[in-house]
Formats: sequence, C-alpha cells, structure tokens
Amino acid sequence: MDPTGDDRNQGASGGLESSAEASLRVVDPDVRLMLAFRDGDAAGFDSLFQRWASPLLRYLERMLRDATAAEDLVQEAFLRVHRARERYTPDARFSTWLYRIATNLALNELRRPRRRDPHQSIDEEGTVQLVADASPIDEVAHARRLGEAALRELEALPERQRAALWLTAVEGLAYSEVAVALDVSEKAVKALVHRGRSALAAKLQQGV
Repeated sequence: MDPTGDDRNQGASGGLESSAEASLRVVDPDVRLMLAFRDGDAAGFDSLFQRWASPLLRYLERMLRDATAAEDLVQEAFLRVHRARERYTPDARFSTWLYRIATNLALNELRRPRRRDPHQSIDEEGTVQLVADASPIDEVAHARRLGEAALRELEALPERQRAALWLTAVEGLAYSEVAVALDVSEKAVKALVHRGRSALAAKLQQGV
C-alpha cells in the first residue's frame, strides 16, 4: 500500500524512467532528492526532512490544534516516506505527495473518539500572518492582531476547508496540487477555499 492510504504512488525503481518522472526530476529539486534516496543516497532523505519538517509541523499544528500530536504525525509522515522509498515513482511534486500523507494522517487523528484537548501551539515568532506584510509602521500592531484573529478563526473552520485554505494561502500550493493532497476534485478545492475565505471574512468583519 502507498503511505498515503491508496496505491497512486506505487512503482519500481528499475527499468526505463517514465516521462512524468523525468519531467518532475527536472522541475522539482525535492523529487530529485527523493529519487536519490530511493536509489541509495541516505543524504537525500536527510535533506528532505530538514527542508520540510518545519512547514509540515506548522500545517499539522493548525489542523490538529495540538502541538504534541502534530510532532508525532510529522515523524509518522516521514516514516511513511522512508518506508515508501523503494517503490517511489513520482506522479506529482514531492510537496504534494508529502502533504497528502500528512493530511490523511491528520484527518484520521481528528476522527479519533478520544483526542487530547487541543491547545495553542504556535509561538509568537512562528506565527504566520494571513494579511499583507507591507504595512505602514503605525498599522503593524493592528495587522498583528488581525493576523492572530485570522489564525484563530482558521482553526475553527471545518477540517477540509482549513486544510484547503492553509495549503493554498500559506503554503502556496496550486488548486490542482491541493486536489491531490486532499483526494478531491479541483472544483471541490475551489469550493472549499471559497467557503473558507467567506467564513473567515465574515468572522473577521464581526470583530472589526
């Protein structure tokens, strides 16, 4: 089985390189690292972990609202990447595949009947603002408050809206990539993002 929960990424490392693999090898340095790891270069995995552990932790903390659970799932996600190395055949960017693994793990965790009580897990330095960075100096405090409020409201959104909005607005994934990560259609992603943005705007407007 594929580490994401389906068999989309099964394949053998031997034989002729597919055109999709060749294309992704050119455009995605992370795919090159994963292919190097598949072919025996352990440093490739180390580089991927160093590159993606922090963004993945940030995403999972927002999904779960539980720092300890998020850290556990980062480890589990990379364990699944490690286990999948021999059959890894890229059909998407590495980040898309990784976020698909992480999203499935997060959704499974959120379905558990007995979860730990969520708590705030992002410190001041690591806060991601969902507002424009270029602000006049006298508006910085207001922008910070608005960013913190946006993150609180983001955490209150339904799970898939939260994931779709975070992956597009913060991580910069295309709708097509988010569709793969969430295992839904691109049209569904657009609807999730639209509903999420509308809900956030309404909540923030109430707080102005």
